[in-house]
Amino acid sequence: MANETEEQDLKERKEPDPSRRNFLKNSGYAVGGLIVGGVVGSLLRSPNKSTTNNTNNNGTTENKTPANETVNFNQALMYFTQEQFLITEAATERLFPADDNGPGAKELGVAYFIDHQLAGEWGVNGREYMQGPFYKGETTQGYQGRLKRREIFDIGLQEMQNYSNKKFQKKFKDLTPEQQDEVLKDFETDEVKLTTISASGFFKTLFGSTMEGAYADPLYGGNGNMGGWKLKNFPGNQMSYTKIIEQDKFEKMAPVSLREHLPHS
Repeated sequence: MANETEEQDLKERKEPDPSRRNFLKNSGYAVGGLIVGGVVGSLLRSPNKSTTNNTNNNGTTENKTPANETVNFNQALMYFTQEQFLITEAATERLFPADDNGPGAKELGVAYFIDHQLAGEWGVNGREYMQGPFYKGETTQGYQGRLKRREIFDIGLQEMQNYSNKKFQKKFKDLTPEQQDEVLKDFETDEVKLTTISASGFFKTLFGSTMEGAYADPLYGGNGNMGGWKLKNFPGNQMSYTKIIEQDKFEKMAPVSLREHLPHS
């Protein structure tokens, strides 16, 4: 009798209940592939099933990135839709444009910085008191509304798109630089009349985020190659200044990011 029980247990371990297997697969699909995309998902996928992404007509895998190009895998969207990202990238480039002095917001990755910030606690005002009652505050008190930053960007970017379409019959990213400046100026001066948010309030948030993305440590997704720091001759995160603190002249130093403080083998 004991042997029969052991054989049955062993059989159940080798052959999972099909209904339970189907439940796990369906559950993974129901939550947007979170389960299927993880460890459990790798166990549920059918063997020898080739992926269809990045394949050519011959069925061979195609690498879209040139072999000699360095890929920054941190440059991926965590919150924005592609359309929102393109609006943000175009707008931040006008607020912090490239010129003869150095790179602009696009090259520095500022739009990725904003996207990553919105995906985290900053985007949901995680460290701020967000309960009512909501009264109009003094200008020195900062933002006093009920909307989270994610919601402000969702509304603001859509309204920027709507205003561009209405005024120039084009999407914001397709406008000329001069037209984009005109749209941004209309938001800054509250020429654009919005009901859910303040146009100038959104502009200030966008402008502040652009500056932060240009000058924050590259760890956070912006300030690519420390280009923002190099524009200002900012030394970054130096361990100390003991060697130059007593000097009477200005010492120009190559910037150092937080990454440089990792232990090296």
